[in-house]
Amino acid sequence: MSAGFASVRWIGFQTIVMREFGRILRIWGQTIVPSAVTAALYFVIFGSLIGRRIGQMDGVDYMQYIAPGLIMMAVITNAYANVSSSFFGAKFQRFLEEISVSPQPNWVIIAGYVGGGVLRGLLVGLAVTVISLIFTHLPIHHLFLTLAAVLLTAVIFSLAGFINGVFAKNFDQVNWIPTFILTPLTYFGGVFYSINLLPDWARALSFANPVLHMVNAFRYGFLGRADVHVGFAFAIMTLSALVLFVIALWLMKRGTGMRD
Repeated sequence: MSAGFASVRWIGFQTIVMREFGRILRIWGQTIVPSAVTAALYFVIFGSLIGRRIGQMDGVDYMQYIAPGLIMMAVITNAYANVSSSFFGAKFQRFLEEISVSPQPNWVIIAGYVGGGVLRGLLVGLAVTVISLIFTHLPIHHLFLTLAAVLLTAVIFSLAGFINGVFAKNFDQVNWIPTFILTPLTYFGGVFYSINLLPDWARALSFANPVLHMVNAFRYGFLGRADVHVGFAFAIMTLSALVLFVIALWLMKRGTGMRD
């Protein structure tokens, strides 16, 4: 019986992930291309033009320094956007009710949507990585840490996007958090600069930004350099993923946003 339940749950998980994957590929012009084009513009403007005047940042070429940050920024925004828009779309089109009454437990539904967000985040991250290799060389000092950082970050922001999708009542509310919260967090998260350049009060304030720890853990995997303690960064990411998953599970159990 337990093997049968496990098989049913695996099928449910696969179905949601494959639906999300098909959606990503079907509208690839909206899901993959924009971030790749934006990254190329960042490399041209910040890397080639401004980077020549800056020279090196934290002992490495400036374009090489910003590459991991731009990859991570693409992963964050796309993992978040995929789940928040997709889950809200399921509510808006009224087929979420069919998923809710299926024999799938809530954690499988959450895992399916998060899996779709992770897929989009990694696909876009791979596309931006390819773009970055056109402009600079990216060595990998710690492959396992690089993969762990990007996977954990994609999971965290997929879960955050899921929670946004639960509470959203219209498409404006889906776009509100990426515009007014995610964008400032990523821009002040050490993507374009080392926090060692900041005054003491601003540096201390930056440590409260979780994106700073994610970007630096990822950069450490590539370049072997970070502005934060890498072990502490992974502890923050792991705890964030667990807390967000528990919140998402609790919201699903209460039916928040699905009974309106």
